[in-house]
Amino acid sequence: MTHQRLVLIAAAGSVALLGGAFLFQLAGYPPCKMCLWQRWPHAAAIVIGALCLALKIRALTWLGALAALTTAAVGLYHAGVEQRWWEGPSTCSSGSTEGLSVDELLESILAAPLVRCDEIAWQLAGISMAGWNAIFSLALALIWITAARRA
Repeated sequence: MTHQRLVLIAAAGSVALLGGAFLFQLAGYPPCKMCLWQRWPHAAAIVIGALCLALKIRALTWLGALAALTTAAVGLYHAGVEQRWWEGPSTCSSGSTEGLSVDELLESILAAPLVRCDEIAWQLAGISMAGWNAIFSLALALIWITAARRA
């Protein structure tokens, strides 16, 4: 497969994942803060792919791989927060309530985000949207890397 075809496939994969995220949002699954973090690298990969194809700058494929690896890493981190393997950002998760006074607990509840990062809104085969993003983004990173090596 040619360099250009691989770049097109990788960029189209980011279009599909980003489009899927927007479709889920339209279907009533609003994104949390970490969901939004996962979208930006896909947008960057789409732009990088377009630049690679239009300007024929093959070295940009490494940036495409970095974008895909970045969203995969954020997706993996987010999936871990959802599974309670580790704590997420305090601005997006419930966090620990140990040692809080009643007033502090009430303040924490009132300041909680409407869409929390530590709750799974949707899953398929036991894997959340963040987990699927990580899996598919790793596959896209491999495609970007293959394209870069063929440059």
